[in-house]
Amino acid sequence: MSQQPVVIIGSGLAGYTVAREFRKLDTETPVVMLSQDHGGFYSKPMLSNAFAQKKSAESLLMKDAAKMAAEVKIEVRQNSKVTSIDPEKMQLEVNGETQPYSKLVLALGADPVRLPLQGDGADAVLSVNDLDDYRRFREAADGKKNIAILGAGLIGCEFANDLVVAGYKVHVIDLAPQLLGRLLPQESAAFMQSKLEEAGVVFHLSTTTQKVERVGGQLSLALANGEHILADVVLSAVGLRPRAELAVTAGIKANRGIVVNGLLQTNFPDIYALGDCAEVEGRVLPFVMPIMQAARALASTLSGKAVPLHYPAMPVAVKTPACPAVVSPPEPGAQGEWKVEGNVDGVKAVFQHTNGQLLGFALMGAAVSEKAALTQQLPPLS
Repeated sequence: MSQQPVVIIGSGLAGYTVAREFRKLDTETPVVMLSQDHGGFYSKPMLSNAFAQKKSAESLLMKDAAKMAAEVKIEVRQNSKVTSIDPEKMQLEVNGETQPYSKLVLALGADPVRLPLQGDGADAVLSVNDLDDYRRFREAADGKKNIAILGAGLIGCEFANDLVVAGYKVHVIDLAPQLLGRLLPQESAAFMQSKLEEAGVVFHLSTTTQKVERVGGQLSLALANGEHILADVVLSAVGLRPRAELAVTAGIKANRGIVVNGLLQTNFPDIYALGDCAEVEGRVLPFVMPIMQAARALASTLSGKAVPLHYPAMPVAVKTPACPAVVSPPEPGAQGEWKVEGNVDGVKAVFQHTNGQLLGFALMGAAVSEKAALTQQLPPLS
C-alpha cells in the first residue's frame, strides 16, 4: 500500500512555510496542498502598501502554483474546495472526490469581518484579504478620487497612508476614540493620528457607519454622529475572523479560532492547525513572525520529532511611512501601566509590570530606533 500523503489545506504563508520546512526534514513523504484559489505565492502584508508603488495584482505574485510545487517538491492542486473532513476515516471530500491523509494541516486563514450595514450600497463595500480582492479593489479605485475606509486598526491605517500617498482623498471611520485601539496607548495613537492627518487622511472617530447608499455613481455613508461622507469606493478593514467552520463541522474544537495545543495539535491527534485560523493555547496571532515560528515547529513535529511551539518577543512593524511605528503590545490582562514620553519627532511608550519588568512597548517616529534594545528586554510569550 502506498504511503498516504501529508495534506495541507491552504496555500498562504502558513501552508507554504510548513511545506518548505517539512521538505528540509523529510524528502520522501508525499505532500498534497489544496488551494481554494490559484495557489500562487505572494506576500499578503504587501497588499496594504502596494497602491503608492503602483503595483498590480499580477506584479505582486512572486511565483505561480507550478513553480511553487516544483521548488518545494509537493503537489499543489488549484481551485480545490474541501467540503468535509472525516477524522475517523482520515479523509477529505475535495471537489466531490475523496482524498486520504496520514496527517492533516489546516492553514485555512481568516475571513474579513463584515459589518451589518444598511442601505442599497452595502453590497458594494469591498475588503482586501487576498490577491484577488486586491485586484478588485484596484479596478474599483482606478480613475476615482475619494475612498472611505471602515476601521482605524492596523490594516485600515496602512491602507489610509498608502492611498493618500497614491493621490486619493481618504476618510477613515472607527467606533473607537483612537487609532489602533487594541495596540497603542492614547498618547501614541494621537501622535500617529496627527502624522496621518498631516499626510491628508481625514478621521471620523467615536462613530460608526450606519448606512451606505448609492447616489449618482457614488456611495453615500451616513454616520451615527450625523455626518455624511461621499465616496467612490468603500473599503472595510474592521478585522478578521478565523476560518473554523470546516473544522467545527468535523468535530474539531474551535473557540475564537481552531483550538490547538503547544504542538499545534487539535483534539484529533493527526490534525493540526496554524496561522490566522488557529488559536494556539488561547492566542490568535495573525502576523508573519508567529506564523513562521509555528511553521518551523510544526514541520519538525510532522517529521517525527515533536517540537512544542515557543514564541519569542515579536514586535509588529506598522507600515505607515507618514509615522513609522513598531508595536509589541503587552499580553491581555497584563498587570502594569504605560509610561509615555515624546516630542515632535516621536513617542516612546513602554508598558511595565508593577515590579519594573518590561512587558510591551509602542514606538512612534524617531523612537523606532530603540526597537532592538527594547525587544531584548521583553520576556518570550511562551
